[in-house]
Amino acid sequence: MKVQDFDFNLPSELIAQFPAKERGSSRMLHLEGSSGLLRDAMFSDLPRYLRAGDVMVFNDTRVIKARLFGVKGSGGRVEVMVGRVLDAHCVLAVIRASHSPKPGSRFLLEDTIEVTVLEREQELYTLRFDHEWSAIELLERYGSLPLPPYISRTATETDEARYQTVYAKQAGAVAAPTAGLHFDKSMLATLSGMGVVIAHVTLHVGLGTFQPVRVVNIADHQMHKEIFHVPPETVESIRRAKAAGGRVLAVGTTSLRALEAAAVAGKGELRSGHGDTDIFITPGYRLRVVERLITNFHLPRSTLLMLVSAFGGMENIHRAYQHAINERYRFFSYGDAMLIEREP
Repeated sequence: MKVQDFDFNLPSELIAQFPAKERGSSRMLHLEGSSGLLRDAMFSDLPRYLRAGDVMVFNDTRVIKARLFGVKGSGGRVEVMVGRVLDAHCVLAVIRASHSPKPGSRFLLEDTIEVTVLEREQELYTLRFDHEWSAIELLERYGSLPLPPYISRTATETDEARYQTVYAKQAGAVAAPTAGLHFDKSMLATLSGMGVVIAHVTLHVGLGTFQPVRVVNIADHQMHKEIFHVPPETVESIRRAKAAGGRVLAVGTTSLRALEAAAVAGKGELRSGHGDTDIFITPGYRLRVVERLITNFHLPRSTLLMLVSAFGGMENIHRAYQHAINERYRFFSYGDAMLIEREP
C-alpha cells in the first residue's frame, strides 16, 4: 500500500484549536465495521454502547512539559523538544537551532539547566542534564506543555489541565492519548456503576506520533520506539471478560498498541510485561485483543489513520472520514470522537 491511499482533504477550519467547553460534550461518530453503518451520536451516549462485563482499557500515561528554550555558548537560540526520558539525567530530544550542535557541545536551557550533547542519531540527540535534579523534575518545573504542531497557538493554563486525562498517572508522554481527553470522572463513575471493568496500560507517546510518513510504500516506514507496560491485573481482567463473553474496548490507539505489543511479545497470547515497542499496525495486520476502539479523527497520511483503517476497514474509514467532514466534525487532538466496531 502507498501512503497516498491514506490521504484526504481536510478544511483547516475543522482542526480543533481549543478543547470543547466541557469534557464529554463532544460529538461521537459510531462505525460498525461489519456493516459499515455510520451513526451520529454524542460522546455522552457512550454508556448505551456498553454492557456489564465489558472491559475498557485506558492509557494512564501523563504528558510531561517537554519543551525547553535556551542559548548555546555562541549566544544562538536553541529549542529542545524532549521525546523520551532515558534515565534520571539523560533524555532523547529534537533540537531546533541555527546550526546543529555536535557531540560534546554544551548550552544552557531556561537560564538554569546546563546541557551536554552526548550523541546524535539522525534527527534525535541524546542529551545529559547536568543538574542535581532529575530530568523529570526539571521538565516539570521549567518546561512548557508541548501542544501538537497543528494547534497554532501557545499553551495556556487551561491546556495544562485539558491536555491531560483525568486519570493520568505515569509521567513520560510528549503527547496526550487524546481519546481519553473526553472522559470526566462522572463518566468513569457511570461506566463502573454499570459493571464495566476499568483497566489500565501505559504507553508513553513519543515524538514519532507527529512524524510524517516520508516513504512512498508504507511497508518501508519505521516507527519510533515507545515504552509500554501492560500490568498483570489488566491481562486477568481481559481474560475473565473474554471467557464470559465480554468485549474489550481500547480507549485510544495507544492503548490498542500497548495491548497488541504485549500479545506480540507473548507470541500471540496476551501477557503482562513492559519494554519498547515499534509496532506498526496497517491494513492486513491480524488484531488479537481488542474488539472495539474509541479514538479521535487523525491526520492524513499518518500512522494512526493507517491503524484505524486496519481496525475498521479501509473503505469504511474512508467513508466515515468523508461523512465527518461533511457533517463538520472537529478533528485531531481537541476534536470529536469515533467509536469503531472492528471489521471481522
